[in-house]
Amino acid sequence: MLYSKEVIEKTSAWIGGDTYAKAWLQNNHYEEMVQLKDAVSRHSKAIEYLLVNKHLVLAAFVNAIWEDKKAFQLLMEKKEFHWAAMANYINGDDNAQLFLSKLNLNHYANLAHKIQAKIRKEGDEGTSFFSGGPFKKTD
Repeated sequence: MLYSKEVIEKTSAWIGGDTYAKAWLQNNHYEEMVQLKDAVSRHSKAIEYLLVNKHLVLAAFVNAIWEDKKAFQLLMEKKEFHWAAMANYINGDDNAQLFLSKLNLNHYANLAHKIQAKIRKEGDEGTSFFSGGPFKKTD
């Protein structure tokens, strides 16, 4: 499904923590985009929401982010190339951003960048110089 530019921009803002964007998405009946924020972080309730409410493309996108080849293939079979490109971009394929730009879908590329930053930040939370390597605490 190709969402409007406004919906994607509000989703990007919500991923970045903008609660007004969340309210806008909810008030305009885009709860699936609200749930996307937690789904990309592997929160089971959000993923369950996407599946139960038949947002299979978004659920496949979330799984494709985490390098699920079958999910990526599903996106390709359903001709959801923009979601597949976003997953590839999040996983480090810079050509995917060019693909989205050529289709005038820079707002989708921006959303992918926000999701990538969120995932990286979450991966860095709780880590420090002293929690790994030769300074790793052992009891």
